[in-house]
Amino acid sequence: MAQPTHVLAIDQGTTSTRTIAFDAQARPVATAQREFAQHYPQGGWVEHDPEDIWRDTLATLREAIAGSGVAADRFAAMGITNQRETVVVWDRETGAPIHRAIVWQDRRTAQTCADLHAAGHEALVSARTGLLLDPYFSATKVAWILDNVKGARARAEAGDLAFGTIDSFLLWRLTGGKAHATDVTNAGRTLLFDIHAQRWDEDLCALFRVPMAMLPAVHDNSHLFGTTAEGLLDAPIPIAGMAGDQQAALFGQACFEPGMAKSTYGTGCFMLLNTGSEAIASKHRLLTTPAYRLGGRMTYAVEGSIFVAGAAIKWLRDGIGVIDSASDTARLAESVGDDHGVTLVPAFVGLGAPHWDPDARGAIFGLTLDAGKAHITRATLESVAFQTMDLVEAMVADGADDLGAIRVDGGMAANDWLCQFLADILGVEVERPANIETTALGAAFLAGLATGFWADLDALSATWRCSRRFSPAMPAERRARLREGWRAAVAKTRTTARDRAD
Repeated sequence: MAQPTHVLAIDQGTTSTRTIAFDAQARPVATAQREFAQHYPQGGWVEHDPEDIWRDTLATLREAIAGSGVAADRFAAMGITNQRETVVVWDRETGAPIHRAIVWQDRRTAQTCADLHAAGHEALVSARTGLLLDPYFSATKVAWILDNVKGARARAEAGDLAFGTIDSFLLWRLTGGKAHATDVTNAGRTLLFDIHAQRWDEDLCALFRVPMAMLPAVHDNSHLFGTTAEGLLDAPIPIAGMAGDQQAALFGQACFEPGMAKSTYGTGCFMLLNTGSEAIASKHRLLTTPAYRLGGRMTYAVEGSIFVAGAAIKWLRDGIGVIDSASDTARLAESVGDDHGVTLVPAFVGLGAPHWDPDARGAIFGLTLDAGKAHITRATLESVAFQTMDLVEAMVADGADDLGAIRVDGGMAANDWLCQFLADILGVEVERPANIETTALGAAFLAGLATGFWADLDALSATWRCSRRFSPAMPAERRARLREGWRAAVAKTRTTARDRAD
């Protein structure tokens, strides 16, 4: 058998699917990517067609292998990383989904969550899962499908239906239906998994009305989940790594020590702080979540989730036509003075941490007749940094040490203007790695560890390279003034939401 020389990573995101081939130095050698359709059946509802995702996954796998110039049998393994919380329910016999996937952004179960909260269930949920009662997470989405697809609940209780997040669905398809499994990081985002006992919780499944017969097996992140079915690729490839996208990014950023933090800027923004073997309960509405589990040993993280980051740039381009491409944003932001006075709160699908306000909606403050597309563009970029600031302040209030540096990644991290403003508004160093697509790299790392392609965490850390470091340069007085303006805008946004609800 040929000696393995490369590893593959499937990065299945909210708006696109990509596969990247990495060499032994963790350098990407080939990338294939396809965007897919978003479906919005009603206001606040977001769906994906799982068949679109499967089609694109298989196509990008084949394209990346071909583009690498490496034979399929030279790949040691592949890893999967995925948009978290998005749910698929499918028929165990045919593998066919019974409904479109309900996406993490979807808010249709907000009232269900509000009712559960009013009934006093959030304390139990938080104690066992580290999460909050919010439609963001998977459980209420699964229940909605079972309640709204004819006959689905009875079929689920009979064991005829399978539930999974996107990783689990792709694993099922890649293995020809032989593996129904997930990992601790994806399981830990469902509201059904006890992150301390590290198992599915019967009480929570009963509370959310999700039959346990639907649930996948839960494994370490670095684990031999299965092998690709015959005929899919030119040679069978082990599937040996799996993690939700934000945990994969933490792993790809080599944040292996407690106190190390990363912030990923994709459709949303997600900041994770490694807390080691301790699951720290937040007092400021952050989430406690599995970071990764290796060899049965769990590492935890505190997480702050922002629902809209890159999605706001997409809105500027596709929604209101302010920009032609994301690359325009830095130039437009630079053209506006620091005292431009416009603030945008991108609560298009509610506000995430630390507010967790599903009723809030996007708002722009400070518009004058002088304001134009450059002002709105800069305010949109600034909102990403301000939301990150909210997360950092909550983490520090929960007892985290003042962060000396944050490692950033994701598509928006390529924007120099944003990275500098982020350093300025946070007052910390911002480190951008040579490879900003660390989500896929984390999945590759996990798969490579399981198959011996990389020896250990030290070997992975040795591959991490800083491309550019941004140091804070903003005067403290100005930073304080901008922070206060942001807080006032968020308060107005939330007040407007409450008034509208009344």
